[in-house]
Amino acid sequence: MNVVKTLIKSLRQYKKESVLSPVLVSLEVALECMIPLYMVTMLEKIQEDNSIENILLYGGILLVMAAFSLLFGMLAGRYAATASAGFSRNLRADVYARIQGFSFANIDKFSSSSLVTRLTTDITNIQNAYMMIVRVAVRCPVMLVISLIMAFTINVKISLIFFALIPVLGIGLFIIFRKVEPIFNRVFKKYDAMNNSVQENIKGMRVVKSYVREEYEKEKFGATAQDVRADFTRGETIIALNAPLMQLSIWTAITLICIFGSSIIIRTTGSELNEAALSSLIAYAAQILSSLMMLSMVMVMISIATSSAERVAEVLNEESTLKNPEDPVYEVADGSVEFRNVGFKYSEKAERFALHNINLRVEPGQTVGILGGTGSSKTSLVNLIPRLYDVTEGQVMVGGRDVRDYDIESLRNQVSVVLQKNVLFSGTIKENLRWGNPDATDEEMQEACRRAQAHDFVMSFPDGYDTFIEQGGTNVSGGQKQRLCIARALLKKPKILILDDSTSAVDTKTDALIRMAFREELPEVTKFIIAQRVSSVEDADKIIIMDGGEIVACGTHEELLAGNEIYQEVYYSQNKIGADAQELKKLKDAKGGDAQ
Repeated sequence: MNVVKTLIKSLRQYKKESVLSPVLVSLEVALECMIPLYMVTMLEKIQEDNSIENILLYGGILLVMAAFSLLFGMLAGRYAATASAGFSRNLRADVYARIQGFSFANIDKFSSSSLVTRLTTDITNIQNAYMMIVRVAVRCPVMLVISLIMAFTINVKISLIFFALIPVLGIGLFIIFRKVEPIFNRVFKKYDAMNNSVQENIKGMRVVKSYVREEYEKEKFGATAQDVRADFTRGETIIALNAPLMQLSIWTAITLICIFGSSIIIRTTGSELNEAALSSLIAYAAQILSSLMMLSMVMVMISIATSSAERVAEVLNEESTLKNPEDPVYEVADGSVEFRNVGFKYSEKAERFALHNINLRVEPGQTVGILGGTGSSKTSLVNLIPRLYDVTEGQVMVGGRDVRDYDIESLRNQVSVVLQKNVLFSGTIKENLRWGNPDATDEEMQEACRRAQAHDFVMSFPDGYDTFIEQGGTNVSGGQKQRLCIARALLKKPKILILDDSTSAVDTKTDALIRMAFREELPEVTKFIIAQRVSSVEDADKIIIMDGGEIVACGTHEELLAGNEIYQEVYYSQNKIGADAQELKKLKDAKGGDAQ
């Protein structure tokens, strides 16, 4: 029920259609069920008076009933289609909106392929099931009840046949659906794995081709697809038992009605049951058992959709780990940043902290360089500043206030982040840049690109800033993509700018020009630069060295070069002249200073 309550909220403006469809279906079925009973009366009346006027009168009434039944059915189908399509549209929009509100911690919980499956296949299953529910699932019980009432009106004894067969059908259907439900629960998880394989392969297509691994990837995908096929085949095979069970029940009922009905007609010479009534009973038998068959089809669809509904509801019920405080602060005073005894781990269940014992004070306008080996938690550190994650212990202060005191949107508007994985979206260069500021003028965009050393290469394109960027930025180089992302971040005019290894794909000269522009033109902006090259951070006001989730050293380039072995090792390994001088010094020390 909780799943239903969660999903039904997305119905909204389609409630009217969802109510009208079952009402019209009920009217359609009522007329459809009255027709066989009316035919008994019609035949009796025509036998009494077989004049053409009488035949036309009763025949005309029958046609009117059939026409209205058809009209109600058509309208019910239209409203059901509108309601189900609108419901799925709202559901997709709600799931997408919920995903947009997720924190990084929430996103870590769901794989991207799983979210794609939930937005497409799962919601389509829910849509189909909903259309069946508002139409067929109403039609079947109404037809069953009315047909039973009509059958009992004609002959009670023969109608008891239905009560003997319905429990048999119910038990059979229960066993079928009990067997098939876990199969469909399992198969949708395999869908996620299959979609993940496709997504991974498409993203890494250049790598696949460069290593000539096409055959391997085809075999891997084929194995996953085969696994999905096997589960679906198993499920559909069990569901297929539904049809013969229904057919057996229908023909058994009709046969028994014919046997007992004929016996009654012969024995009572038509006084208790006549041929017209027997014909109507056979029609009601077909209606009762066909309604049960349709109901079983609905149950199959609901069985498939139940797993999908639970997966979609899981996303809708997921609460963001980041929430605005009750009385948030909307203004960030300045770009000062302070870490106070900060500890952080990505999950409450995680055994170890990604960051621990972090203490750091950065004044407004200062530039901080961050160096460290892979896995030293450099990115984790800067992700805490715009509150992409919340600290587990301690405080992160921005502008003298705890980041958890701010309105999240206001805080992030003052903290521009160029992430490690640069992303450009399909659209023109202008459209991509305006992610930083939707109201940016052409002059502002050009100025930001000049600071990011992107203006010249943009103008080298035939369409300049109107050049279309393919999905993922595949038609620009890695260095060009990085510079456009930096320009986009600058357009926000932030108080704090974070570059997470965002100049790794540009040459050292361009890197130096970018840093010079920051230093000369953005003196009031606090800058955090994560880098692998010492040259990218050597002119920073502070350089921190991270190792194992801790700050192991902090100082200027000169201070660290003089007294920190990790920094010395990185510097000399990247600087050949420095490395040669260091080796010469070691040689002199080893020979007592006599080496020449």
